[in-house]
Amino acid sequence: MREVVVKIKQNKKIAPGVYKLVLKGDVKDCNRPGTFVHIQIDGCYLRRPISICDVNRDELTLLYKVLGRGTDILSRQKGSLNILTNLGTGYNLKKAKKHTLLIGGGIGIPPLFMLAKELIKKGVSVTTIMAFNTKAEMFYVNEFKKLGAKVLVTTVDGSYGIKGFAMDAMKNLKYDYLYTCGPMPMLKAIYKMTEGLGEYSLEERMGCGTGTCMGCTLETRSGPKQVCKHGPVFPGKELLW
Repeated sequence: MREVVVKIKQNKKIAPGVYKLVLKGDVKDCNRPGTFVHIQIDGCYLRRPISICDVNRDELTLLYKVLGRGTDILSRQKGSLNILTNLGTGYNLKKAKKHTLLIGGGIGIPPLFMLAKELIKKGVSVTTIMAFNTKAEMFYVNEFKKLGAKVLVTTVDGSYGIKGFAMDAMKNLKYDYLYTCGPMPMLKAIYKMTEGLGEYSLEERMGCGTGTCMGCTLETRSGPKQVCKHGPVFPGKELLW
């Protein structure tokens, strides 16, 4: 973990309530897919955890959704930010097989971007399911396609792609490993459908972000774990679902 001050290069809305934040500075250790940074926000006592979407030399890209006071303030912030880097345990790329499936729901999609990029570099065939409620809420679909991933989009209302949920797009796919991130109901449904195959990034409220406050403790098959420290990514076989 390091505390660094970075400049805000871009902070713009890319979908309803969803913002793209590009930070410039010493972010060389933000290169593990599935990990996060902890951002200090003006006027807020607790930092806010934001998953890493991508990193390119000295530029860090984060995608976040305005869900409360903290992220609302962040959406209007300019100048610079104080962040804690290199937090959490990310996806294990060594587990990827020949045909790997990535499944992201809503704001759970961003951490899969750098993962897809790294897997494709290794020659892995990547299919990405991107699940949204409606076409109006879509973001980053073309960015995944540009990486070389096969992309399937689902919308609950059927306004684009496959009508339904992420699981509806999974039914006829062939894959030998999966990585996923998204809302808990989606993760649990995927877990039951695949008998816990792959790795799951969990969304959880975090206080300290380093495992000290114990506020994000989760019971697993190997005992209590902190989502911020031992996760947010967990092997499916560890989860008690």
